[in-house]
Amino acid sequence: MRFHKSESAFFVFMALILGAGLLTVYAYGIILDPNGYFAVPRGFEAASFVGQLMFASGVLLATALFFGMFLIYPLIRTQAREGYALREMTESLSARSETLEHAALTDSLTGMQNRRYFDDALREYLDEFRRVDKPVGLMILDLDHFKQVNDTHGHDVGDRVLKEVANCLRDLTRFHDVVARLGGEEFAVVAPNMADDALIKLAERIRKAVAALTLTTSGNVRLKVTTSIGLAVWDRKETADEFFRRADKQLYQAKRQGRNRVCA
Repeated sequence: MRFHKSESAFFVFMALILGAGLLTVYAYGIILDPNGYFAVPRGFEAASFVGQLMFASGVLLATALFFGMFLIYPLIRTQAREGYALREMTESLSARSETLEHAALTDSLTGMQNRRYFDDALREYLDEFRRVDKPVGLMILDLDHFKQVNDTHGHDVGDRVLKEVANCLRDLTRFHDVVARLGGEEFAVVAPNMADDALIKLAERIRKAVAALTLTTSGNVRLKVTTSIGLAVWDRKETADEFFRRADKQLYQAKRQGRNRVCA
């Protein structure tokens, strides 16, 4: 097994301290032991030998101090800096991951939830409300003749229209409703615990609010838009895809009946 530099330096440091400690204990043993258990080598006087032992102990302690200041401490500081940099990088990557996840579920133009979020949320709502036996309402909205807005006034104006409609939907829905842009000029609202009558009333308020929006273009043209809305209330048997398709059929029914209307 290979040791890290700091581990090897620590072992050397501990060996030096241990060696100095043993020499000190031996020296004190010679001084304090009257029975001579701690023998003095031949040719040495006790006082002179104890002095040499204490000198050697001092050398070992000085070496340990040198190791600690000039090798172990710099290694600790380097590892601390590396650990701090690693934590910063981890936090940055975590924040970036959350940002990317948020971006993956959000429509960049309107700031609303996107189709991916809507699909997941619809399935989750149906799973939860199946347990409590409560209704779930769904509305699909499509702006009428929106292609003409882009073709006549440009995509910048079209983007402004989409943003205004998105703000209108936010203002008229509840905090626990799922409001999403499905793509292009199509939006959707999942309205939990909302049955037929309440869902129709909400859809009519949204339709009238969108029709009341007025945008002024750079050429001082006052632009108005309308929306067609298809509604469905979950029958507690449908899958999320079947439920969506039923609301979508009602949307196309509203289009066929003349647009700017709610069809349930």
